[in-house]
Order: sequence, then C-alpha cells, then structure tokens
Amino acid sequence: MDVGSYVRIKTKDGEFEGLILPSVDNNIVTIKMRNGYNIGILKEKILDVEILKRREVKYEIPPISIESEEEELISILSTGGTVASKVDYETGAVHPSFTAEDLIRAVPELLEIAKIKGRAVMNILSENMKPSYWAEIAKAIEEEVKEGAKGIVIAHGTDTLSYTAAALSFMVKGDVPIILVGAQRSSDRPSSDAYLNLLSSVLAARERIRGVYVVMHGESSDTFCYLHSGVRVRKSHSSRRDAFKSINSLPIAKIYPLERRIEYLEEVESSEKRGEIEINTNLEEKVALIKVFPGMDGEIINYYVDKGYKGIVLEGTGLGHAPEYIFNNIKYAIDNNVIVCMTTQTINGRVNMNVYSNGRKLKALGVIGCEDMLPEVAYVKLMYLLGNYKSEEVKELMGKNLVGEISYRSRFDTY
Repeated sequence: MDVGSYVRIKTKDGEFEGLILPSVDNNIVTIKMRNGYNIGILKEKILDVEILKRREVKYEIPPISIESEEEELISILSTGGTVASKVDYETGAVHPSFTAEDLIRAVPELLEIAKIKGRAVMNILSENMKPSYWAEIAKAIEEEVKEGAKGIVIAHGTDTLSYTAAALSFMVKGDVPIILVGAQRSSDRPSSDAYLNLLSSVLAARERIRGVYVVMHGESSDTFCYLHSGVRVRKSHSSRRDAFKSINSLPIAKIYPLERRIEYLEEVESSEKRGEIEINTNLEEKVALIKVFPGMDGEIINYYVDKGYKGIVLEGTGLGHAPEYIFNNIKYAIDNNVIVCMTTQTINGRVNMNVYSNGRKLKALGVIGCEDMLPEVAYVKLMYLLGNYKSEEVKELMGKNLVGEISYRSRFDTY
C-alpha cells in the first residue's frame, strides 16, 4: 500500500475507505477518510485490502519570500506534528519538514511580527515524550539563543505539553521568553486553532519577558489566547480549543493576535538583555507519580522502592490524604531513603496535612506536602531536585517556591 493510494480496507471491526497517509508507526496503516478524519488501523487486524485508485504522490512547493522588515529573530522549534503541516486531499501527501518557509506559508502574518526561523528538534507524538527528550529540547533552546534568537516558540502536542513546560521551567534559566504552543485541531481542519495559537505565541515571544509560558486559545471562539505560566497550567479538557487553564493562579495575559495587542493580567518578570541563557539537564528519572484511590494496594509503592526509585509523588485525596492501610508501605519507602511527596488530586487548592489526623500521621512519617503545586509539576520538580541536590536539600526545597510553582497565599479569584 503506497502513500497516496485510495483503498478499501476490510478489518475485523468493519470496512474503511480512504487515502493512505504516512504513518509514524510501522504497525499501523493511517488513512484519511471522506469525512476528513484520520484513523489508524493495526496491520494485524487487516483481513483484506483493495486498491481503488493508485496515485504517485507529488508535493511541489512554490517559492516564497521569508524576508521581514522586523529585527527580532524568533526561533520556532517543532517536537512533533507541526502546526504548519498540511494534508493534500487529492493525494494524501503530507509535507513533513519544518522550515521558516513552511511556517510563513501557514501564517504569513508572522513576518509582520518578527524574523522567523524554523527547526525540527524531534518528531514524536507527545504521549511518547520522555524526560530525556526534555533535555534535547533544552539544548536546542540554548543553541538557538546563542545563535541570536530573542525568543523561542516550541510547537508541541497538547497531551503532555504541561509536563514539558514544567520541565523547561526548572531546566532553563535565561532572559528570553520560551513559549510552548499546540493545537487541539490539526491545521488541515477548518476548525483548527493552530493559526491563532501560533500567531499569539510569536507575539508573546517578542515580549521583553523571561521564563517559560504556554499559549493556547482563551475561549472556543477565535477571539484571544491566554498566556499561562509554564508551572501553573494543565490541559483540562480532552478536545475543546480552550482546553488549557491556569490552576491556582490567573493567566499571565490575554493576547489579541489580530489586533497585535497583549493585555497583562498579572505582573511578570521583565528582561532587557535577551541573550543570556543557562541550562541544567540533570534529571533523576526514577521518580513515580501515583494516584491514591479507595482500595488501592500499597504494594505498588513497594514495587517502585524495590525497583530503585528515588522519589514518589502521591496524588492524594482532599487536603493531601491517603488511606491508613498503605501507611506501612509509605513508611517502607521513606525508610529506604525514597522521598515521598504529597499533592492533591482536586487539582485546585492546596495540600494541608495539619487539619485531619491522617494528614498529621503522614506528615509524621516524613511525607512532604507540596503546597498548591500541580501533581505533574511536583513530579518534574522532584526529578530536577534529585538530579542536582542531596537528599536533605531536596526535602527542604520541595516545599519552597523556585520558579513560580508555589504560592504561599491562596487567592479567591483563581477558581
């Protein structure tokens, strides 16, 4: 089955017709159906294939100027499915490269904002992201800044975008803005949010701010995007275009890309130098994130301890609780020098293990409360601290604010 062929595939689950597309997995056949949706079919489930029409895939790109009158250079790094990719509905071909030309074709207005450079760092689905890939992204950021970029935009799949944002927040220190951006709808769909998100992210990357941020749609309409702190954001809906929400804080700003206007809602650290950068990619990958649930078997904690894990982050209930019947397992972990931290699965709000008796018992065992940190942020932070500090220092720093991940006062207007 060649890319671009129109086929009818019979499987154990039914029949499907569509154009063969390039697939990122050799065990899966990807087709674009008539309704515009892409589906993946496991090869082992295929009973028969009928080729209805065979085409030779051709993709010719007309030349385009990428010259800009703007002086600021913004580097846009791709980690996977590019926001500028486009499916040719006639042939099924996908243009996979990620260059400045690709970006300008997709969003020509970018040239009105900055000089644009495009670079593919990796090509993975975001659910396949690993901590070692965060280090690759950090190194790519460092290289781009040293080559003159005044701002960085990272195109990233939305599923694990908040994990990467948190990791870069701890790993990268400098005076350039680092903006992560994604799209809930692919750019070949009429309802795509890629255009507005990408335009907004470049506007943010041109600002005189420092730190790591996330830019995504602010509402379901194409009105504005939010600028979120990289350690205060999570994907809160599986499919809506405005899926990303700031947690335990307000968004940093509203971005109106069509008006080229940014309205700041919170104070942000400014920077005038825009050229210095320092990265630290030391991470201890043997850290686990475990959700507490009724009836859970504490042996899961023992499993990670016996596997040599150095840290465990618990997603506790309520104010940071866990059932008494796993206390011995938690003690086993702590007795074996595993650092155990507590977050809350309510997501909003903060951990307080001083209110109820079980919380106080957990605290007495040595469990570290993570204040109002998101579970995934605590998970990444523990990796970073264990990779760079001794055990006693890690215990002290987990409860301290390093990059905006903790606030010591709960605000009424953030929920």
